[in-house]
Amino acid sequence: MNKRRAVPVTIRALIQRINRKLEQNDQRLRTARASDLGRYYILDFKHNSVVKRHVDPEALGRDFGVLKDYELLVGSWSYPNP
Repeated sequence: MNKRRAVPVTIRALIQRINRKLEQNDQRLRTARASDLGRYYILDFKHNSVVKRHVDPEALGRDFGVLKDYELLVGSWSYPNP
């Protein structure tokens, strides 16, 4: 009976992993300080436009396959809801 322990991954490391995937399309996951874009958004440098607003980095990481099932996102990565 070999149980796997969750491997911690920081939000910074996750963003780097996601950005390596996105750079193939000249895009990057960016952090907004205070705007209607949400905490995280995807920016397309080729067209100088926002591709997606209100991005959930954990869900995006799992969709891209850069955050595995046995990995756990640690630390706070979102603003509390007002």
